[in-house]
Amino acid sequence: MRYPALPLLALCALGLLLGACTDTHDMARADVPLPKPTAREVSFEQDVKPILDAKCLACHGCYDAPCQLKLETAEGLVRGAYPEPVYDGTRQEAMSPTRLGMDEQTEAGWRSRGFHSVLQGGEQTQSVLYQMLALGKQYPPQPNSRLPEDIELGITRQNQCVTSEAFDEYAKEHPLEGMPLAVTGLTDDEFATLSGWLNQGAHIDTAPVPLSAAEQRAVETWEGFLNREDDRHRLVARWLFEHLFLAHLYFEDLDGQTRFFEVVRSSTPPGKPVAPIATVRPNDAPGQAFHYRLRPVEGTLVHKRHITFALSEARLARVRELFFSTDWKVSRLPGYDYVARANPFITFADLPARARYQFMLDEAEYFTRTFIRGPVCRGQIATDVIRDQFWTFFQAPDSDQFIIDADYQAKVSPLLGMPGQDYSLLDAGENWLHYRGQRNDYLAQRQQQYIQAQPDGASLGDIWDGDGRNTNALLTIFRHHDSASVTRGLVGEVPLTLWLMDYPLFERTYYELVVNFDVFGTLAHQAQTRLYFDLIRNGAEQNFLRLMPAGTRKAIQRGWYQGLGKLRLDISYHHLDDTAPSAETYVSKAPQQEFAIRLLEDLRAINAMPDDALNRCQGANCGRREQPAWIQRADQALARIASTPAAELPGIKYLPEVVFVRVRHTDGERTVYSLLRNRAHSNVAFMLGESLRYEPDKDTVTVVPGIIGSYPNFIFDVPTAQVEHFVSLLGRAEEDEEFERIVTSWGVRRTHPQFWAVLHDFTAWQREHQPLQAGVFDVNRFENL
Repeated sequence: MRYPALPLLALCALGLLLGACTDTHDMARADVPLPKPTAREVSFEQDVKPILDAKCLACHGCYDAPCQLKLETAEGLVRGAYPEPVYDGTRQEAMSPTRLGMDEQTEAGWRSRGFHSVLQGGEQTQSVLYQMLALGKQYPPQPNSRLPEDIELGITRQNQCVTSEAFDEYAKEHPLEGMPLAVTGLTDDEFATLSGWLNQGAHIDTAPVPLSAAEQRAVETWEGFLNREDDRHRLVARWLFEHLFLAHLYFEDLDGQTRFFEVVRSSTPPGKPVAPIATVRPNDAPGQAFHYRLRPVEGTLVHKRHITFALSEARLARVRELFFSTDWKVSRLPGYDYVARANPFITFADLPARARYQFMLDEAEYFTRTFIRGPVCRGQIATDVIRDQFWTFFQAPDSDQFIIDADYQAKVSPLLGMPGQDYSLLDAGENWLHYRGQRNDYLAQRQQQYIQAQPDGASLGDIWDGDGRNTNALLTIFRHHDSASVTRGLVGEVPLTLWLMDYPLFERTYYELVVNFDVFGTLAHQAQTRLYFDLIRNGAEQNFLRLMPAGTRKAIQRGWYQGLGKLRLDISYHHLDDTAPSAETYVSKAPQQEFAIRLLEDLRAINAMPDDALNRCQGANCGRREQPAWIQRADQALARIASTPAAELPGIKYLPEVVFVRVRHTDGERTVYSLLRNRAHSNVAFMLGESLRYEPDKDTVTVVPGIIGSYPNFIFDVPTAQVEHFVSLLGRAEEDEEFERIVTSWGVRRTHPQFWAVLHDFTAWQREHQPLQAGVFDVNRFENL
């Protein structure tokens, strides 16, 4: 226990106030008058939805929404709750998908699947929604207090998913666990509004907003392109669909338009209402004739799943240039069988590889976000494969042997299939050995190909430079334990590992973690996905090591795989070539650091976040010179804790993985930062035993201006005049009590009176500075500090 629990005396005082003074599990329902339901007519759209967005959606927006009660749309509220969780790492049989707007279209359909209403009560009971809100209103937490330890929080919480008839027993056992859960609750007006709406029959008055004339024209243009009937267009359209099905699409050419769309396969043609075909994966057999359709994304945007992609006239021209400017033919349109799903390099062999790769490079941040950020809401099965902070860059198309050598491409394509199609646990081991063997055979042939094609070795010139203007070329990835983020630019200190992705790696990562991943799948499916991603990481590291001097690569790699990880080098991975030359010359005994500095210098023009003023600042005069003086001072203060190991700054060991910091200026202005704790591990080669490989004294913090992460674990709200004091205390805090004083002074706990206002101000800040990226942040991982 990091801090003392809420004192019993304080709980007792609260109990007296509420009509009870016993153990929290024995407390009876409090007989405290609740605000009376409003008598005025309540509109869902105008009155109720804003409250749900402000106080409920932060926990009820992702796949792991408690009891699958998803509240970003009215459909989710009407659908109600269901006890079976989406995320189950021990599931032996696949779960039937429960995607809103896809797997059922009516309330009756969801009832037939076992979802129960939260809006309607029984004959003798009120609705679950009312009872949960009333319980939360009757037992408010002490303002800005730490919550009792016996309130289970976080994504491991065992949700009860009670019906209205069973609610009294829940309330008796969990009196402090009404809604919103363990957080500052509803105001009197908000409670009166919601209870009044429920009393009036919980009528939903939401109606679809018709497309504007400009939106309709844009939709027609793209649907017309995607549904052309010649074989070349049909093959391109399928590849584009499989790469954009996850995107929130927007029309970049339409001024003032903020509506987002998604592309689906529909049984109805353009001009008719969309009737989505509900396959588990986008490359599953549709089972009937279909058309590609664009439909508006409904409801409030949730940051985790809001991954955007721009459509425009320029984009359409780019697609035509990439895919139709050369003469290629379709030998046979592919089907949707096992091989077609497992190996996109065979499925789309007729489609020019250069066009596919360049399309992905043009928006590399988007594609990396799809498999690094989401929409999978509990990603530890994949994220424990990667380091907490590393840089990613890409092989230049003209240097990628898969792109430029057709014979080599044809020879290795059959080796690029991926596991995970079989859900049987009994078959998992055999499948894994088969695909691991194919991958290692491919890597052996790749090594030989590059030795022959580049006898002098790899060089910085083999890295894609974004054609001199595209900032997608350089990315930084951060892991936050069970989630992860990606941003443009080379952010933070020079990382322990760097990834060089070529086309086969980039495409396989996308297909393994996005197209072919089934969040409703079995343990066998999830385990094979995770194990193959381990091979992908290793492949990206080996690609980078070709740039290091011969004779140093194995030593560098052993530094990445310390301890038990060394076994993996001999058992699972193809051996690393340490004899072929590198075309890069080095003068120091630290070639990796030397290369990183060279990379920063040579590609400075496309580095979206140079970061010399914060995490890589070497002197005392840190701070972004283009910012106002008060922000420069905040930068300078925060730079003192950036990139310094916990052994020297003990206070950072108390920070969770993602901390949002708001710095308020005296004139009402504010700026925001993300403090990202990078947890150090001796290796990331194993699925289990992460705590055994954790090296806490090597932890560092990356200070990022702006917002990184969808799940803030804590928030600090600091006046600009106190930033230096805040940083000073944080850096030297060695005891629990010292960090407790920091939290008490500047922390925004779940119970803070302004918790919701501060949380949503980060969304407001992002909407002001990155309007296309803004969405509601998820607080399921917000810690009880």
